[in-house]
Amino acid sequence: MKSSSSREHGRHGFCIFIDTFCQGVTVAVRDGEDWPVVFPTEREAQLEMVDFLQTRLQEFLDGERDFEDAITVEEYVMPVTVSASGAVMVEDGRVFDNEV
Repeated sequence: MKSSSSREHGRHGFCIFIDTFCQGVTVAVRDGEDWPVVFPTEREAQLEMVDFLQTRLQEFLDGERDFEDAITVEEYVMPVTVSASGAVMVEDGRVFDNEV
C-alpha cells in the first residue's frame, strides 16, 4: 500500500483515527518518527484497516486473541489536509502532528 508521512505538505489525503479514553480522537497509524501516515485515497486507508483486521483474525485463529477483540473495528478514516508544518488537520480544525 502506498502511503506517506504527513510531511509532504500542501495536499489532501486520508488518515486512520481511533477514539481513546484518555486522549480522545487520535491518529492510529504513524510513521517511524511519530508523524501521521497520510493515505492518498480513502480506499487505501480502508485497505490498511482491512490488513489490521486480518492480523487480528489470524491471532484469534492462533489462540492469541479473543473473538470479540478480533472482530471489533474501532478505527475509522477521515479526510485530512496537510499543513506547511507537516501536521494534518481534519475538517473541524483539530490538528495532529508528531507529538503524541
